[in-house]
Amino acid sequence: MKFLILVLALWVPTIFSQNDWWQTAQFYQIYPRSFKDSNGDGIGDLNGIREKLSHLKDIGMTAAWLSPIYKSPMKDFGYDISDFKAIQPEYGTMADFEALLKRAKELGIKLIMDLVPNHTSDLHEWFQKSVNRVKGYEDFYIWHDGYPDPKNSSNRLPPNNWLSVFRGSAWKWNTKRQQFYFHQFLAEQPDLNYRNPLVIGAMQDVLTFWLDKGIAGFRIDSVPHVFEVQADSKGKYPDEPKSGNTDDPDNFDYLTHIYTQDQPETTELVYITRAFLDEYQRKNGGDTRIMLTETYSPINIIMQYYGNGTINGAHIPFNFNFIKRANATSKAQDYAGIISLWMDNMPKQYTANWVIGNHDNRRVGSRYGPERIDAMNMMLMVLPGASVTYNGEEIGMLDADISWNDTVDPGACNSNPQIYQQFTRDPARTPFQWDDSKNAGFSTANKT
Repeated sequence: MKFLILVLALWVPTIFSQNDWWQTAQFYQIYPRSFKDSNGDGIGDLNGIREKLSHLKDIGMTAAWLSPIYKSPMKDFGYDISDFKAIQPEYGTMADFEALLKRAKELGIKLIMDLVPNHTSDLHEWFQKSVNRVKGYEDFYIWHDGYPDPKNSSNRLPPNNWLSVFRGSAWKWNTKRQQFYFHQFLAEQPDLNYRNPLVIGAMQDVLTFWLDKGIAGFRIDSVPHVFEVQADSKGKYPDEPKSGNTDDPDNFDYLTHIYTQDQPETTELVYITRAFLDEYQRKNGGDTRIMLTETYSPINIIMQYYGNGTINGAHIPFNFNFIKRANATSKAQDYAGIISLWMDNMPKQYTANWVIGNHDNRRVGSRYGPERIDAMNMMLMVLPGASVTYNGEEIGMLDADISWNDTVDPGACNSNPQIYQQFTRDPARTPFQWDDSKNAGFSTANKT
């Protein structure tokens, strides 16, 4: 508890005037698939979330962020979207979503949608039209002819050495179009081309669709990946340099991603999106519609997401420093240093935020030690600004032991039994433990 006492002594006296609902919001991330199953099929769903929404109210949460619920082939469990305006059937229907939204409003809980702008599923209508070169969709994605293979005249080589987050080349040959397409994640997740203004317009149409439903804003996924460097005048993309961090050439960390992450255009798109949200509010009234951005970038880049002094950007650029910089051996001064790092770099007119866990990282108790769970949750709630709690952290859930045979996370499945534990996110995505009944009250199914 010493580190918590020190943190409280240093930071609780800091007073921020509350200008808007989100500035002191307690956000609660819900991973729908494993939160609550209402129909006994072993999969969490929207009606299950609605059934348990009062739990959020009971623990003081003021906003709920839903991980993706859009229609998807589920290659990456919802982060491969085939229709941005439809609900994944195993989660329910649009009527179920509207009932959830109504219940949230009754409880005074804002609902935040998870938006995945970097890519779509390869089954999305946009991609299928782009493959077939339908007018207006030819350049919706990033296409390249590649280069002749000197060893095989019937083969083409990828445009360069860029790697996928999920291992291997970030380029995939499409037989129908006879070109490579770029994918920073799975091959089934082709990257959209945001240098095409039609893509920006299409995504703003998606924003409007859900804002019209009555949501309070969006958590924007994988923001640093949205832009890549432009090809040169000859259509060539540069290779990225080796990082020296690993000898595994398929590992994403084999390269330093100076051309595929944190491009200057990315912050510009964040500012454009903020302006779009502000204009929506101006036209339609109501509470502020907000944007939370996901990035593990260096802090100087994250601070640019807030704005540039004259133009506003993200309301909340996620602060992952507790995840990146603290562990079970961290001391009180380490935590104080992590807090100071953010507060000292953040311009005073903006709002701080604090995150200790999410669906992409091991659980709080497994990273910091079970004895620190309560202290970490307390610290999260009392620091100035907004906080984000991942479902299950409030009851001290720990990582589950998931075998190689039971692993479903694509990042791990693309590796092998010897190294999959380095990449798997499955242990933190297990069903919520509601009680001591069958399946911990999550589901009546025989298998979850």
